[in-house]
Amino acid sequence: MSISPKNLPFPISLPTRRLQLRRLQRADAESLCAYRSLPEVARYQSWETYGPEDAARLLHDQQDRDIGMPGTWLQVAVVETRTGQMIGDFGLHCLADEPCQFEIGVTFAPDWQGQGYATEALECLLNYLFTERSARRIFATTDVLNVPAAALFRRLGFRQEAHHVEHRAYKGTWTSEYVFALLAREWEVRSHSHPKPGSVSTFAEI
Repeated sequence: MSISPKNLPFPISLPTRRLQLRRLQRADAESLCAYRSLPEVARYQSWETYGPEDAARLLHDQQDRDIGMPGTWLQVAVVETRTGQMIGDFGLHCLADEPCQFEIGVTFAPDWQGQGYATEALECLLNYLFTERSARRIFATTDVLNVPAAALFRRLGFRQEAHHVEHRAYKGTWTSEYVFALLAREWEVRSHSHPKPGSVSTFAEI
């Protein structure tokens, strides 16, 4: 019996020109803490602080996870090939009631921002999700103050579908958020007609 691409496990590695995308490993705990614990990273994330126990809990929870499992998040490590250093991670949420749709989250170490690494990594991940996993729609939510993150999604062809104004209590205030989304057919058109991501940008690039 043939196996659908949706049932295949996440690859050992997805290579780009400068990076490798792979599943989290137990050895990633120190790297996770190094950048996730920084105030400028935690500012737009769900956590206030991030220590060894948080990293251990995440790595333990990921042991039985795989891509395309409805209702779950899979974390994907982004590793700089030349140094072997983990510089960020993506969260992939396969929707429970719509498994052909994925929500995506981005976390990158500040020292590796502004050099196009997030653009390069996300382009690779999007291409994999749309072409190998038959994803129909991929979306993301960002704080309106997180200008680099919003620019990243716009750079890769995401449409801004919503602007929720002061709609959620978050870390002691009311936050406003953008919702970005991209369809498989939009990605296909862009892949054939758009210049490479990051070649021209007026935004701070991550």
